[in-house]
Amino acid sequence: MDQTDENGNMTSGPDKILVTGATGFIGGHVVRYFASQGFDVRCLIRPGSNISFIKDLPVRFLEGDITDPFSLENAMQDIDAIVHTAGKVDDWGSYDEFYRVNVNGTLNVLRAAVSQSIKKVIITGSVSSYGEEHHPEMKSETSPYHSHYPYFLDKWLPNGMNHYRDTKAISTQKAEEFAGDHQLDVIVIEPVWVYGENEFSSGFYEYMKSVKSGIPLMLGRKSNNFHVVYAGDLARAYYVAYQSGLKGFHRFIIGNRMPENMLSIYRMFCKEAGLRKPRLLPKSITYPIALIMEICSHAIGAKKPPLLTRARVNMFYDSIGYDTTKAKEILQFEALTPLDVGISKTVKWYRENNHL
Repeated sequence: MDQTDENGNMTSGPDKILVTGATGFIGGHVVRYFASQGFDVRCLIRPGSNISFIKDLPVRFLEGDITDPFSLENAMQDIDAIVHTAGKVDDWGSYDEFYRVNVNGTLNVLRAAVSQSIKKVIITGSVSSYGEEHHPEMKSETSPYHSHYPYFLDKWLPNGMNHYRDTKAISTQKAEEFAGDHQLDVIVIEPVWVYGENEFSSGFYEYMKSVKSGIPLMLGRKSNNFHVVYAGDLARAYYVAYQSGLKGFHRFIIGNRMPENMLSIYRMFCKEAGLRKPRLLPKSITYPIALIMEICSHAIGAKKPPLLTRARVNMFYDSIGYDTTKAKEILQFEALTPLDVGISKTVKWYRENNHL
């Protein structure tokens, strides 16, 4: 970005990037990557956020919240572009709360960008917008939106993961409309399942903790595929998207070239962590247990999800993959970290930070 020095001469300084959700799993990796490339990174954080993963970086912290338009406008002053990673990612909670954060929050970011004359925004979508049901073919950016999973008793017992999927699909659709109406350049990064350092809620860390506790049986089957990407590769995808200079609205699925066998993924995690992989339980046993747990948790008004939900169970038994060709052809982006290397880095980080 052009600047003026103390003598009034024009100089060129590093681009200023505001990252929302900077203390989250994906956001933290995005902050680290952009900072490593010499960007002037501003981190939007909520009061009391844990900044341990990025506290050692030469970045600036700004308090704010995507549900608070005033704080967004303040944070976006003198900014070149926005990388929006904040959102409610969970399988528990009310639809209204998911909508307030994922849909209204994204629109707040886009409106604030327009008010501050910022033309470039990268937002975080989700492949779940295309559906996460068992599917024999790879889904792509041309696939129709199919976010709502038909869980058993879904009409009477809504599942929070559908709230997440549905609101992510809506936020992407509304972002496309907004970008068209305001001549805003918007790129939507749609990650597959992400693993890596500082992950505590995507499932991989919880799996290792459960195995370490000595549990002899776990969910899963031998034949289903699971599409993953290492968080460091995903962070680089945001950078490549920013550098691309694309105009208008674009969506890109980001993941490893092909999905992997889920059993192989968790076997690698266990081997790297020095743990014995548990035997597999059939879905006919685990799904009814999850359903009962959900019913009981809803009945008592639990604020946190039970150990098992229908969404968590289905994740271990459904097989689905996504096509990453568009990112390769248009962005010239490919995930480069081999699965065994990414898992080794991840487990090493957990150990060094006393989480395993």
